[in-house]
Amino acid sequence: MTRVLVVEDDPQLVRALVINLQARHYGVDAAPDGATALRLAAARQPDVVLLDLGLPDMDGADVIKALRGWTRVPIMVLSARQSSDEKVAALDAGADDYVTKPFSMDELLARLRAAVRRTEDSPLVPELTLVETEDFSIDLRAKRVLRDGKDVRLTPTEWHLLEILVTNPGRLITQKQLLQEVWGVTQSNKTNYLRVYTAQLRRKLEADPSHPRYLITEPGMGYRFEG
Repeated sequence: MTRVLVVEDDPQLVRALVINLQARHYGVDAAPDGATALRLAAARQPDVVLLDLGLPDMDGADVIKALRGWTRVPIMVLSARQSSDEKVAALDAGADDYVTKPFSMDELLARLRAAVRRTEDSPLVPELTLVETEDFSIDLRAKRVLRDGKDVRLTPTEWHLLEILVTNPGRLITQKQLLQEVWGVTQSNKTNYLRVYTAQLRRKLEADPSHPRYLITEPGMGYRFEG
């Protein structure tokens, strides 16, 4: 049984989430504050955490950072905070997804299923050597990309950016994370670099670069690879 830890101080929302999750055969634990959440996470080892940012005892971002000190469990933020800065801060702290309140229960459950699938696949990721799509394939060990049976020539920077995205399939990687990883800390505000290099990768890999299927932009937040 997949276990979900709901961290939320609104009793009505907790009740709705528990009813909907249990009806779909999830095991559910609920915590009304950050301290309880951290204690339950250690004791119950959930498969997914649903986390509100506005907790009575601490900010949800601090809960994320504390969890990331010892676990890679998927963390989905559920928050009424809608500014891009706050979304990016939560993602930079280590969250995997961000759902803005009010939300559709169907959408939340779909994102939850996707998070569980990625977790089930994740043991393979460190040994991932070959990524295959309908339009191209990537040999990570050989640092080689093939499209229509022909080599695709990538610059070192293009390769580094692509490698980060494809080794985190389905996960939103923030602009800040990508810039620091590829260009270094001093370039963490140069978002135009990402636009330029992502556009170059799309021209080389996507069947229709203006409507990308694989290299997806989350406006104001970051990028994700959908295989």
